Amino acid sequence: MNVKHRVAVIGFGSIGKTVVNELLGTDSATRFDLAVFQREGSRSQISLPASVKRFIDLDGVLDWKPQLVVEAAGQVAVRQYAPICLSAGIPFLISSTGALASEELRLRIEVAARSGTSKALIISGAIGALDYLSAAARLPGTRVTYESRKPIAAWREELRELGLDPDATDEPVILFDGDAETAAQRYPRNLNVAATLALAGVGMRDTAVRVVADPGVDANTHVITVEGPSGTLHTRIVNAPSLDNPKTSAIVAFSVVNAIHQYFAPLQFT
Repeated sequence: MNVKHRVAVIGFGSIGKTVVNELLGTDSATRFDLAVFQREGSRSQISLPASVKRFIDLDGVLDWKPQLVVEAAGQVAVRQYAPICLSAGIPFLISSTGALASEELRLRIEVAARSGTSKALIISGAIGALDYLSAAARLPGTRVTYESRKPIAAWREELRELGLDPDATDEPVILFDGDAETAAQRYPRNLNVAATLALAGVGMRDTAVRVVADPGVDANTHVITVEGPSGTLHTRIVNAPSLDNPKTSAIVAFSVVNAIHQYFAPLQFT
């Protein structure tokens, strides 16, 4: 039996476009009725597939009564729309997890989810092993460190702000060395992973983060170390950058697609 699920996607940029196209091409018993929420005048509005509804305000989305709202538009969209959707009883999938570095916003989202008897869902994004991390973090003494090492193309604006010429940078530059809370707030377009690790693990202020712009790499590299009473996990993930946005990894959009399928699946990984 074919089942149609109603999903609204906020944003139709690099991630949103991939998500919509992948869901439209789903070849299984699961089918999707899709809508995209874009502000009036959005540059990508003309490229919407014909079968996808378009809304220019959140009220239209809520009236459409989606079973799931998917954020693919950045941290501001999480702040603006997650509490409203959750209060209305609509589950909200977050891809821009760096927004949750704000304790104030996390609390607002939790309150809204409880009041609407709903849930905010967080994607794994560019990394994996979050199940191990979450389990290990339950044991006192667990330590988590994360190094983000990306090509210069991902950090051109930030290097210029430091007075450095990206095209003349021939040695790795350490942009940040501190905690996940500060990292995610300082670099909202680059460090969703830091926030994701912290939320799944030992917390924003106890997750150590180092950020490196490296002219010697051509991929987004994530090195995660978890040490504690449960043992040691050391993982190195090397992701191809998104062709449309080198600040993010191409796999992120497919992590969103997978999370949507998992949400509606009768058998789920936890």
